[in-house]
Amino acid sequence: MLVNEFLEQSAVKFPNKTALIFEGERLTFLELEIMANRLAHGFIEKGLKKQDRVAIFLEPGTECVASIFAALKAGGVFLVINPQVKAKKLAYILSDCQVKILVTDTNHFQEIASVLPGCSFLRSLVVTDYEGLERKKPARHRPDLSSYREILDSCPPHRPANSCIDIDLASLIYTSGSTGIPKGVMLTHLNMVTAAASIIEYLENTPDDIIIDVLPLSFDYGLYQVLMAFKFGGTVVLERSFLYPYRTIDLILKERVTGLPIVPTVAAVLFNLKNLDKYDFSNVRYITNTAQAIPPRYIARLQKIFPKAKIYSMYGLTECKRVSFLPPDEIERRPTSVGKAMPNTEAYIVDAKGRKITKPGVVGELVVRGSHVMKGYWNLPEETDKVLKPGLLPDEKVLYTGDLFKMDQEGFLYFIARRDDLIKVAGGRVSPREIENVLYEIEDVDEAAVIGVKHKILGQAVKAFIVLKKGSAATKKDILKHCATRLEDFMVPKYIEFRESLPKSSHGKISKKELR
Repeated sequence: MLVNEFLEQSAVKFPNKTALIFEGERLTFLELEIMANRLAHGFIEKGLKKQDRVAIFLEPGTECVASIFAALKAGGVFLVINPQVKAKKLAYILSDCQVKILVTDTNHFQEIASVLPGCSFLRSLVVTDYEGLERKKPARHRPDLSSYREILDSCPPHRPANSCIDIDLASLIYTSGSTGIPKGVMLTHLNMVTAAASIIEYLENTPDDIIIDVLPLSFDYGLYQVLMAFKFGGTVVLERSFLYPYRTIDLILKERVTGLPIVPTVAAVLFNLKNLDKYDFSNVRYITNTAQAIPPRYIARLQKIFPKAKIYSMYGLTECKRVSFLPPDEIERRPTSVGKAMPNTEAYIVDAKGRKITKPGVVGELVVRGSHVMKGYWNLPEETDKVLKPGLLPDEKVLYTGDLFKMDQEGFLYFIARRDDLIKVAGGRVSPREIENVLYEIEDVDEAAVIGVKHKILGQAVKAFIVLKKGSAATKKDILKHCATRLEDFMVPKYIEFRESLPKSSHGKISKKELR
C-alpha cells in the first residue's frame, strides 16, 4: 500500500463523507481527492519526476493537505517545512535534498525570495494566493512562479499514473541535528503505512472518529493525525495552533470531537483556563500524548475534565514515528511509564556493548526493530550508521534511539533521559525527568525543566527552571523543601530560576537547548 492510497481508498468508500474541516470550510474525501489529482497533474506538467522532492512551506490548511497528497500522487516525495523556518535554513533544506517544486504563499515568498535564486535545483514555485503576489509586483526572479488556483482550474480531475512501490520514499522530515545542521529523515511508503496501521490498531479508530489537530503538520505527530484519519475514513478538524484555546474548545464541542492529540504544553494551557468544568466533553473518546511525558498530576486533571476519555501515554521519535504506548487501564498504576512496544514493533534495551538487558531496573539504550524504522538520514551516511546498526539477528539493521530507558518486572518501559541530557553530579548520573516529575508534584508549579550546568567541584550541578502559576507565592525555599523530601541529596537542584515562561520548540516541547 502507498500513503496516497489512504485518500484514494477513502474517496471510493466514503466519497461524500467530510474528510477535512478548516476555518468553516468542509471538504469531502472526493473533493479532496479531485483537488489533489489536479494539483498532481500540475506538478507533473512542471517536470516533476518519480521521487523528485516537493517542499510545502505553508501554514496548516486545506492547501497544505492537498499538496501533500498531490506530491505523492505524482510519484514525488513531500516535505512539510515548519512555516516559522527562516530563509537561510530553508535555503539549506531546499538545496540539501534538491527540491524541484516549492508550494508557498505570498507572505512566506516575500520572506524567502532573496535566497531562492541560490537554490539551483528548484524549478517551480507554486503560490497559493498568487493574485496577491501579482499586486505586490515582485522583482525578477527564478524559479518560475505559478498560481495554485490556476493549476486547479486547468488540470484534469482523474488520478495520474503512479509507478511507485512501497519501498520508495514518501516523505522527508527535517529534524534538528546535534551538530546544528538539520537532518532529513527518509521515510518510505512502507515506513509510514506500517506506523499508521499500528497506531490506528491500538487507538481502535473507526470512521466515526473525529480528530482535532492543533499541531504543526511539519511535526510528525500533527502530520499523522491527517494521514491516519484519511486511512480509516475519519474526519480531521484542522486548527493552526492552540493559540486561542477557547476557540478550540468550541470546535471540540461543535464538531463532537472524539480524538484529542496533545503535548504537555497544551495540557498546561488547558489547566489555566477558567470554568472548564462547565463544558461537556463526553464525546471525547481518547486523548493521546507524546513529545514529553505528562506529569502524573496532569493525568488526574485530564481524567476529571474528560471523564469518558481513555488517556494514551506514548513514546516515539521521528526516525520511526512511534515505538510504544501505555494501555489506558495501566495509567493509574504506572503513570510514568510509556508502556510496551506497539503492534508489529519490537523494542528492547541494550548495554554499552549492545547486549540485550533483561533484568528489571537496569538502565540502557532503547533499540527499535520494525518496518517503520526510517531508511536513513538524507545524504548523511555517517550519521545514519551511528543510529542504524546491526541487530541481534543476521543481516538486519535496527534503530539505536540514543534514549536511555529501564523496564519494570512486567516489561513496561520507562524513559530516563536522552543520553546527552544525563547530568553527571560528583560521579553519579542524574535523570532530569525524575527531578521534573517531583517538581510537577508541586501544585504551584505550572512548568518545569531541569538541566545540568558546569560546577567547579561537582563537575555538573542540577539547575531547575520553573514557571509558577499566576498569583503563586511559592519561594525557592518551598521548592527545595519539597525536593529534599522526595529526592536523594545529590539530585536536589542546586540552582532554581523562576521564569515567566519557558522557551518552546515549534512542536510545543520545552527547548532545553535554549535554556542551556
